[in-house]
Amino acid sequence: MNEAELIAACRSGDHRAFADLVGRYRTNAWHVCLQITGNTHDAEDALQDAVTAAWQNLHRFRGEARFNTWLHRIATNAALAVVRRRKPVDSLDADEPGIDLGHDGPRFDDQVTTSQVVLQALAALPEDFRVAIVLAEFADLPYADIAEHQGVSVATVKTRIHRARKQLATLLVPNSDALDSGN
Repeated sequence: MNEAELIAACRSGDHRAFADLVGRYRTNAWHVCLQITGNTHDAEDALQDAVTAAWQNLHRFRGEARFNTWLHRIATNAALAVVRRRKPVDSLDADEPGIDLGHDGPRFDDQVTTSQVVLQALAALPEDFRVAIVLAEFADLPYADIAEHQGVSVATVKTRIHRARKQLATLLVPNSDALDSGN
């Protein structure tokens, strides 16, 4: 079934069609939740909240955007809600998906450290910047969809993503003073 047929079946109460529809975009929505929340536990909660909200609000889906875009918006809002109600003492989780075990390449502990550093850097960004960069880089949403989601112009989205990248580069580049002191 194509997306329109699945949506029509979902609206008539077909749970299997909804599972098929969400299944097509679940991985991208999961990555959005993970990048915003910074840990797998909160990402799981956010994704579950997002899928539940999508089912409950499917009647509100107007079809002006793709279902994928609509689901990402819900996932982003769910992840932000989880972050807002989180206790400030929460730390980042080293249990991140996608870490390659036992294959050639970076060692597991190096990958965990890198994942933690990136998640910490993302968490340090202002919320508007973090959401824009996550939707652009991890959800592969076009600038127009991100602009619609954030309620701003495409130019503002481009500025936010540019500034987010600059801030991330600053946060992720090792301190040059520490490098110089070892010489």
